[in-house]
Order: sequence, then C-alpha cells, then structure tokens
Amino acid sequence: MARADQTEIRMRIVIEKPVPGVMLSLQEGDDKPLDPKASKNGEALVFELGLRVADGPKFFGPQVRREGPTRRFIYIRIGQSAGQHASAWSRRMKLDIHDIAAALLERAKKGGVLQGTLSGTGKDGTPACATIKPIAWKIAP
Repeated sequence: MARADQTEIRMRIVIEKPVPGVMLSLQEGDDKPLDPKASKNGEALVFELGLRVADGPKFFGPQVRREGPTRRFIYIRIGQSAGQHASAWSRRMKLDIHDIAAALLERAKKGGVLQGTLSGTGKDGTPACATIKPIAWKIAP
C-alpha cells in the first residue's frame, strides 16, 4: 500500500499497576527493546509511539507486528526481554490493535492521541503477559 494512502497517528499506551522494579519496553523489530522503563512504586508507565493507518483498517510502523492477514498488534517486552538481564521474567504482552473501533481511529487521524490503558500485573501478582485486553481505548489530548 502506498504511503500516501496512510495517515500518521499518535498512540499512547498506559500500563497501570506494573510490578515495581520490573523493566518494560516497546518492541521495535524482532529483538530490539525501545524506551525501557520501570516503575519504582507501581505508578503507571507511559509509552508514546507513532504509527500509520490506512483504510481497512491496516496498520504500519516499526512497532506494528503481524499475524495472519488481519491481526496486528504491538509487543511490550518485560524483564529480560526489555533489557533487564537480572530479572526473573522474560515475557511479552501482546496488545491487539486490529480491532480498535473505526470511530476512534478516525478521531485519531484528526489529531487526537489514541490511548490504550492496560493492567500491568496479572492475577498471580507477576507481570501480565500474553494477549492483554485493554481496560479502555479513548482519544486523549
């Protein structure tokens, strides 16, 4: 798809209640941690990124991963995967983006920030991993 048919949007991923001291990062490419950070006391972590959207919707960008013809997602790396070599964990969260409501994408194309809020701690008290359902998607200033 021609880049001229794609619209750049801003995305913010807010991870509430991350496990204190455990590093998280976005994933760029197959193995590169991007913007690693850890929460000291369980305060929320925020990741900002740009991506491109085309009709369909179709998603493009260095953090966009693909699975099959339609599934698109963003990985959030945890512990060792995020560059924290002494961590007890080496995991990833998978945040699906292919099923974001079209109305939200349209508002993001007009300049709003598409914000997804996730829980960073699993039911067992360890870092959340695997496919994570957002608590909420919204358009933020």
